[in-house]
Amino acid sequence: MSKTPKVATGRRAFLKRAAVAGGAATVAVAGGAAVADVASESQGKAVPEDASKGYRITPHIEAYYRSTRD
Repeated sequence: MSKTPKVATGRRAFLKRAAVAGGAATVAVAGGAAVADVASESQGKAVPEDASKGYRITPHIEAYYRSTRD
């Protein structure tokens, strides 16, 4: 009788592989987003300082508020 290692098959092996693949995909997407952020900053377009400060009511938010009043 030869002792050969069993190949993991079945639901548990699939779930383990899916978890590893999901983690790798997350890292790939996050890494790509970081590269895109750096690329957009290096183009020289200055963002106004008040652009990201606080909550602002924009026209589409006003439209949403109007739709919820009725």
